[in-house]
Amino acid sequence: MTATTTTTEEGPAIAKELATGKFTDEMLASMRALIGTNLRTAASINNEYATRTAILRFCEGIGDDNPLWTEADYAETTDYGTLIAPPSFIFACLAGIQVGWPGLGGFHCETKIDFHNPIKVGDKIECRCEFQGFDGPIEQSNFGGRRIKDYILQQYTNQDGELIADFICSRMRFERGEMQKRAETREITVPHPWKDEEIEEIEAGILKEAPRGAVPRYWEDVEVGEEIDVITKGPLGLTDFIAFIAGGSAPIPRVAAHSVSLKRYHKHPKWAFRDPKTHSLEPVYSVHYNDYAASLQGAQMAYDVGIQRTSWQIHSLTNWMGDAGWLKQITGQYRSHVYLSDVVRLGGRIDAKEVDDLGNHIVKLTTWAINQRGQNCMPGTAIIVLPAREA
Repeated sequence: MTATTTTTEEGPAIAKELATGKFTDEMLASMRALIGTNLRTAASINNEYATRTAILRFCEGIGDDNPLWTEADYAETTDYGTLIAPPSFIFACLAGIQVGWPGLGGFHCETKIDFHNPIKVGDKIECRCEFQGFDGPIEQSNFGGRRIKDYILQQYTNQDGELIADFICSRMRFERGEMQKRAETREITVPHPWKDEEIEEIEAGILKEAPRGAVPRYWEDVEVGEEIDVITKGPLGLTDFIAFIAGGSAPIPRVAAHSVSLKRYHKHPKWAFRDPKTHSLEPVYSVHYNDYAASLQGAQMAYDVGIQRTSWQIHSLTNWMGDAGWLKQITGQYRSHVYLSDVVRLGGRIDAKEVDDLGNHIVKLTTWAINQRGQNCMPGTAIIVLPAREA
């Protein structure tokens, strides 16, 4: 594909495709020099405060109506005594941030989060981001040629200096031209050709889903090998993706419009491309709602956001554990795209029951996210603290 650009007197050329770059010795050396750097976050913060409206808007964006985070009257009757946010609300404060790698493509490929304290309504959340380095480059991969995997630590704290969560965000970086060459090897039928009766069955199941809520799930009652309740997301539509953005979870930097975005793109031309149909400038992030942008990334059509998928995983776990449980840790690897029209079923299995060094009664789980093609598009793990009768 040959790049075409537009240039104005006020700014540099902006291509009609996503920026393309190559791994070079100079690039790798400059990135090594950045290891340990605290990154600027001002342009990526979405919510400083966990207001009732911010929490509700985020929950609507991930499809989670648990009354513990959406109904103040109910939340006040729980041990928390107030409305709290779902653990995934950290993404609505600062979803993610990127550093360097000019012109290279990127996918969020893996997440690890340790949760330490709840976010209560009214809390002020701050986030520190540190570039921790990278692995590679691996010279060849079936997915996209040469690639590296980088790591950014995001630490969230509240107004009292209490640590809320540690989030290690790993991204795969690749040369977009090489990814496009391999696009045919990943071709599938999209949109998925659903039948009316299949959709009716899917939606009937979704309407039956409910959080465990106030009924404690005791550690003694959980058996190794037991599977947790399944929740379903989909068939995914454009509004599902837009609602996630509107909920405050668009990262690096915030999505903006008109002169605000135009000034940014003329200052940083590789943040954007010019859509050949609308002639408008679109951010690189639009791969998540713009089919043309997604195709330039080597995908077939618009696809979900990594942290969006993790928010669904957290939804499935908090639904199962109930109000008295505590989600201590999760991991997840993002494998294969989740496209518009896809259906994803999220679940998990209890692998172990233990009492940890702090006396917490914990269960360890393997988690999954299975699409309609039978692919596990997010294998992961979780650790949950459950109430115990003996305690």
